[in-house]
Amino acid sequence: MKPRSMIFTLYGDYIRYYGGEIWIGSLIKLMEQFGHTPQSVRAAISRMSRQGWIKARKEGNRSYYSMTEQGLKRLEEAAKRIYKLHNDPWDGKWRILVYTIPEEIRQVRDELRQELIWSGFGMLANSCWVTPLDLEDQLKDILARYEAEDYVDFFVADYIGPHQSKDLVEKCWDLDEINDRYKAFIDEYRRKYEQHQKAQENGELKDSDAFVERTNLVHEYRKFLFYDPGLPEELLPDEWLGHEAAKLFSEYYRLLAIPANRFFESVYEASDHNLKKEKGYNVLYHPYMADEA
Repeated sequence: MKPRSMIFTLYGDYIRYYGGEIWIGSLIKLMEQFGHTPQSVRAAISRMSRQGWIKARKEGNRSYYSMTEQGLKRLEEAAKRIYKLHNDPWDGKWRILVYTIPEEIRQVRDELRQELIWSGFGMLANSCWVTPLDLEDQLKDILARYEAEDYVDFFVADYIGPHQSKDLVEKCWDLDEINDRYKAFIDEYRRKYEQHQKAQENGELKDSDAFVERTNLVHEYRKFLFYDPGLPEELLPDEWLGHEAAKLFSEYYRLLAIPANRFFESVYEASDHNLKKEKGYNVLYHPYMADEA
């Protein structure tokens, strides 16, 4: 897995709850658990800084890194989707985005497409994207980030046919493929969950192993943000495996939470400027899971 993507996972699942910043030396030690070299970590941090996700602060001869406002918004949007167990109800409305972006700035167009997919839009036709989700605020941030406001039009509308809304969903998303991905996730992580549950019962689950497994779990589950738009319950098929995957993710996460936090705390070093919390969020669930428990 790429260093940049793993760093996002560490910020989203750990660092933001321990003061929001980390010394580069601590980050390197954490990333070594996944086979990343100091050089690759520094290169990824440099790239993320240039892209506006991370900012640096010096304290003596040490460099500390925290998320920018742009980065924090992305973490917040991701967390709300990753850690929820149930999809939101539908207001019955469809949001429609149409854009005409000149060829000379095609890179903006390509990056905008990726942002729309990540946020939960589906392509209905060339340059026409739709979603049943209330994503107006996220869309405003995306358009501002890429300075694309002049090239788009946005509507909120009712779908009056001649087909059903579920037929519209099938045109925009391959739910069978997403279900297959969920099945593969369930098959792999159900086995791992049972193995680590037994190891914990026998007192054989090391803190470092729990940290690696929980981080990998979040990292792999986070990939569904690029596939599953998080459709309202009313638009999902009857045999939807996303609910079973979410339940498994929650149970496995809780199993690994406390020992994983212990390992993180053993590596994390607080700065004088931003003292570490006494126990972080050393609980059996992620803060967003508290509302679902």
